[in-house]
Amino acid sequence: MITPVLPRPRLRRLVRLYAGLTLYGLSGALLVHSELGSMPWDVLHQGLARQTGLSIGTWSVLVGALLMLLWIPLRQKPGLGTLSNVVVVGMTVDLFLWLLPGTDSLVARVGLLVLGVLVCAIATGCYIGAGLGPGPRDGLMTGLAARGWSVRLARTVIEVTVVVTGVLLGGTVGVGTVVFAVAIGPLAQLFLPLLRMPDETPETPVPQGS
Repeated sequence: MITPVLPRPRLRRLVRLYAGLTLYGLSGALLVHSELGSMPWDVLHQGLARQTGLSIGTWSVLVGALLMLLWIPLRQKPGLGTLSNVVVVGMTVDLFLWLLPGTDSLVARVGLLVLGVLVCAIATGCYIGAGLGPGPRDGLMTGLAARGWSVRLARTVIEVTVVVTGVLLGGTVGVGTVVFAVAIGPLAQLFLPLLRMPDETPETPVPQGS
């Protein structure tokens, strides 16, 4: 029921979307396993997990669902990508946290950090490039921007609030969090045009002479 309303090329968009969301979960798990600092939202998820006993992925889903409720007064409209983001990222981050081995080697942990940031940039290019709706966290930012906030101010206020709350709850913040914050913008800007899906519009029929 959903596929016919998707922009063409439909199958490629869906593959790009779910590959991107799966990679996003992988990137979060890599950063958590590095123990050098998680991405800002995962600092919050990790803190909530430590306080409640629920998994990081479970809290990712719950927080994403709560943020979508905040979309209502902001008049943001979710897409397939939005709904998928809430569920798939949470499921896959837990999956990869279970699959990936831990390590005490600092060199290996730095490698996990670098790989996590790079994978996150590729993931961002994939799921945003699919053009099927922003994630719930990005939608909160754009919703505030539509109410007169600058994008920079909205993103800064949201992420500082999230990180401070996560730290107070016991989430891990460190050099990895700083590296992620500095590097993800330029890297995402690099991959977005490479992975953006072009729209396929049907060709206009050529009128035939009578």
